[in-house]
Amino acid sequence: MMKSYSIWRCCFVLALSMHLGASLAATPIRVACVGDSITYGAAIQDRVNNNYPVVLGRLLGDGYDVKNFGVNGATLLKKGDKPYWKESAFAAAKKFEPQLVIIKLGSNDSKPQNWKYKDEFTKNLIDLIRIFERLESKPQVWICKPAPVVMDRWGITEAVVKQEVIPAVVAAARQSKGVKLIDIYKILAPHPELFPDGVHPNAAGAKLMAVEVHRYLK
Repeated sequence: MMKSYSIWRCCFVLALSMHLGASLAATPIRVACVGDSITYGAAIQDRVNNNYPVVLGRLLGDGYDVKNFGVNGATLLKKGDKPYWKESAFAAAKKFEPQLVIIKLGSNDSKPQNWKYKDEFTKNLIDLIRIFERLESKPQVWICKPAPVVMDRWGITEAVVKQEVIPAVVAAARQSKGVKLIDIYKILAPHPELFPDGVHPNAAGAKLMAVEVHRYLK
């Protein structure tokens, strides 16, 4: 009788463990893509299906839940003309309790009315990183170098992005323990043809971004 009970108990524990394991395996890893219009997918044909977070989700597979929290015109700078900090997407990204966060901001910060606050850029980025790191989900945070500017437009300039914004992003990465850096600039710079309006990558450019981010995450 005791032997039968022991066997039954072992089978029950094994079945319970398998059920819990399956439940955990079925819970996708939440990925929040934070950014501006390039993350949102502005100017991309069939944006809903071709923005980089959606393509990234397809590359990562069923084990991941990737959400797009990009905002057109958003700045990283708190004193910018459209701070990401004040957008509903920021609140939604935090509420999502992501386990991975990918931040790609900085292009709009290069505009003259925003970049006059450039001395605050690195600090503001570190503040944003820490806000995400302090979520209950304790996410791994990745920050991206901005995309190249093929043609200066709307106040967004290649010289400021390349020579000033990118070094400020790199400085934030160096000062933030555990934060990883993704070089979006490098992967897109050889392909000016993928920027039909000079600032926003098209669907092919978004795919290149997704492939590069996927390579880093994997």
